[in-house]
Amino acid sequence: MPGVRVRMAPLLHSYTGGLRVIEIDAASATNVGEVMAALDSRFPGLAFRVIDEQGHIRPHVNIFLGEEKVLDLATPTSPGSEIYIVGALSGG
Repeated sequence: MPGVRVRMAPLLHSYTGGLRVIEIDAASATNVGEVMAALDSRFPGLAFRVIDEQGHIRPHVNIFLGEEKVLDLATPTSPGSEIYIVGALSGG
């Protein structure tokens, strides 16, 4: 069964040992929050860079499931899903 593939922003590569793409077992990651928990168990401290103390996605980070922006960590994933964690862009 395919897993959930997570593509990491360059700003997080130092927390993943340089890995840019990480495969998470789909059976243990049925939503975005569980994917983040799996990432954090493999790379301690990574989730804190993406999720704040209240369980919300940090303002300087965007998470996409496929092409859809994730607003809620309870967003369901399925085998073969691709998640992109990227730095948010701002301008003025």
